[in-house]
Amino acid sequence: MSRDFDLFVIGGGSGGVRLARISAGHGARVGVAEERFWGGTCVNVGCVPKKIMVNAAEYGAWADEAAAFGWTIEKGAHDWAKLAAARDAEVSRLNGIYARLLGGAGVTSFDARATFIDDHTLQVGDKTITADRIVIATGGRATRLTIPGAEHGLISDDLFTLKALPKRVAVFGAGYIALEFACLLQGLGAQVDVFYRASLPLTGFDQDIREVLPEALTANGLRLHPGVTPTALSKNGEATVVHLPGDATLEVDAAFFCTGRVANTRDLGLEKAGVEVNEKGAVIIDDDHATNIKHIYALGDVIDRMNLTPMATAAGHALADTLFGNNPRKVSYENVPTAVFTSPPIGTVGLTEAEAAARGPCDIYVARFTPMRHTISKKEGRKTLMKLVVDQKTQKILGAHMLGEDSAEIMQGIGIAVVMGATKQDFDRTIGIHPTAAEEFVTLRTRTRVAGG
Repeated sequence: MSRDFDLFVIGGGSGGVRLARISAGHGARVGVAEERFWGGTCVNVGCVPKKIMVNAAEYGAWADEAAAFGWTIEKGAHDWAKLAAARDAEVSRLNGIYARLLGGAGVTSFDARATFIDDHTLQVGDKTITADRIVIATGGRATRLTIPGAEHGLISDDLFTLKALPKRVAVFGAGYIALEFACLLQGLGAQVDVFYRASLPLTGFDQDIREVLPEALTANGLRLHPGVTPTALSKNGEATVVHLPGDATLEVDAAFFCTGRVANTRDLGLEKAGVEVNEKGAVIIDDDHATNIKHIYALGDVIDRMNLTPMATAAGHALADTLFGNNPRKVSYENVPTAVFTSPPIGTVGLTEAEAAARGPCDIYVARFTPMRHTISKKEGRKTLMKLVVDQKTQKILGAHMLGEDSAEIMQGIGIAVVMGATKQDFDRTIGIHPTAAEEFVTLRTRTRVAGG
């Protein structure tokens, strides 16, 4: 039976676009539908515009420290509108690139919502389309806490539509999105209060990083409220009132829910195709990214496995090669480098100490120091932490973790070594680049402790 497409992709984010483009390059007839914006969360309301705003906040901090190095810089008020215009222009440019990539590859694009009619048939806008294989790549969506007045709070997407900097901000949550937003808003001139349920931020990250991060955040002026979550929101004129346990309140100009994202599977008609989801609504897949319906696949945030743009892109490329390129292959979800663009930033790859210790004895190496720039600027709370987790038997590097300037850039290179299976001795015989913070990774000689057993 001849169908309209060999492959149809629901979702025009990074993973879906890479899958569609590479599949078409292999000769497949490919269609892709996107109902909101090409490039998905990352390009439009995530990584790209966020990093631009992180960069903007860093300039203010550098201006504050410049006097220690002999520069006289008069820092005026930040121009939010100018930043927003530059940010939005870059997002628009990237939107165009995504569209051109698909067109150049011969992919048929639909600016429309796609939903299942059955396991081979989709309703795409006002068209009915059939495909031999279908891939769900619809990403995730932000959620709010289920508290009274939650509608008065904002979600992460809303940051990029604000017309002015809110001077008083409450952020709910302590994951990477919450902390990145808190840091960039504080750096641009807001006073930010962060409320979170746990005793430490960044649940799931290495414990040493979690323990030292609050010092750095507090030194930047953030007000942290561990173990505190809002009970309700209300309005007082233009202001938002945050209601807290014990009848305490805080009045702010904006309150952001950064308390998690869920797979964007609502109203896709998955039940009509027989596709199974888990209790959180994420699509269940096997190691080949196939659902329980073997010609329907899923990748990216919609599977809620590792919600990182490069991971989705790599999975999309691998699936295209497998289905149409005569090159069956999988991507590994282990040893994936990642970063948190707080101030200072965090870079990490591999296992945490706790994860490694659960597998067996491991040697832990930790260094904490004030980097050269801040020995001059005297900026409080800007210590760097660097850590290696080493398998005691094989001496392989199981994990590397860093809090400090340039950690994301440094961790990309460390990630290559970890993926290749480098040992502590490989690190030891590598000559450091002096003077840098990165050289500490190859000069750690004294074991801090042994974990596991």
